[in-house]
Amino acid sequence: MTEVEIRIPAPASAVFDVLADGWSYTNWVVGASHIRDVDSEWPAPGARIHHSVGPWPLLISDTTVVLAADPPHSLDLEARLWPFGAATIHLELAEVEDGVTAVRMAECASAGLGRFAPEPAQALLLRPRNKESLDRLADLVLGKYRD
Repeated sequence: MTEVEIRIPAPASAVFDVLADGWSYTNWVVGASHIRDVDSEWPAPGARIHHSVGPWPLLISDTTVVLAADPPHSLDLEARLWPFGAATIHLELAEVEDGVTAVRMAECASAGLGRFAPEPAQALLLRPRNKESLDRLADLVLGKYRD
């Protein structure tokens, strides 16, 4: 698994609130470009975000499904991108000091051609992308949460 981490000066509940807003997915997930629908149960296990990735007009439509959720501590997702496969993503939130949350994102290819790539090759692509995603997540959290 490729892992990245960031510390956000906000409580874990504030960070999870952004993760729980499926409509904000394209605002922090690098590559996601359009939300078509979000199941009303999001982020309950089995709920889906119906999204598109890529630049217009070359959009590819697919879904991300919640595998497990433990608000405000963790969220496990499977992001699919037909025809390329799927990835499993684990987001873990831990308050490391009062009002500061460490967010760790771990991702690995779980289906399709990507799962055959060695971990160092996956890391070359995923680490910078996921670091940027967590930076965007932090910006959204800080934009909504003020002491």
